[in-house]
Amino acid sequence: MKYFTEKDSFIREIWGKADTVLFIFAGAAAEFTLNRAVDWLYYTGRLLADPLGRLFSTVAYSRMILFSDEENAFKYIDQLTAIHQGVENSRGTKIPAAAYLEVLYMLVDYSIRAYELLERKLKEEDKVEIFDVFARVGNRMGLEGLAGSYYEYLVERKSQLRNGIFYSHYTKDLYQQYRKHLGYARFILLKQVQLLVAPEHVNKKLKQEQIKWIRPILKLYKILRFFKMESWVKTAILPKQYARQLKNIENAI
Repeated sequence: MKYFTEKDSFIREIWGKADTVLFIFAGAAAEFTLNRAVDWLYYTGRLLADPLGRLFSTVAYSRMILFSDEENAFKYIDQLTAIHQGVENSRGTKIPAAAYLEVLYMLVDYSIRAYELLERKLKEEDKVEIFDVFARVGNRMGLEGLAGSYYEYLVERKSQLRNGIFYSHYTKDLYQQYRKHLGYARFILLKQVQLLVAPEHVNKKLKQEQIKWIRPILKLYKILRFFKMESWVKTAILPKQYARQLKNIENAI
């Protein structure tokens, strides 16, 4: 049986750990609010009803693709494409091609950033592999303008962060929704994690300020992680329904 990613693929190490996935989710939750096509996320009404669940589903779908055999991975990708086409047909207009690329590039970037924050600096070939895997997803979706290599992606991602993200009333509204669904303490922690993992341009747009204690806490978490004592932390920082989803992600390998 041929898998979408080989069983010894480096990207499986990244997406096979719940806390790395959690940091990818946190970064995406920040940048999603600045996306030029964020209004599309509002169209169905699902985002407002469950903004964190909506983002978790995006991450979960990515994992299903990465850990499936090739035949099923293609089915998941095709399902994802069909869902978006259904929304487009309902609204009577097309989701901008750039919006698809922004999301795909986010997953590449935050995979790298989250792993490096929690584990170690990556080799160039590891980063190339990460891009190549997500490029296969993009090619299956038929995305126009997809970078032809990791190095082209770097140029496009830099341009995307400088010119393609915007603070809008959607940004403000989504952060209000995050606070509502997380509660104040968890919301503050989410924003601090975002400051650690998100690119500088994202943090500047959001005008978030780092609290001094967050980096010592990260160091403590890494120590707990080393001794396999961190599971209670992962469940404590999320409401029960999302903590269960995170646990399911970790157990689904």
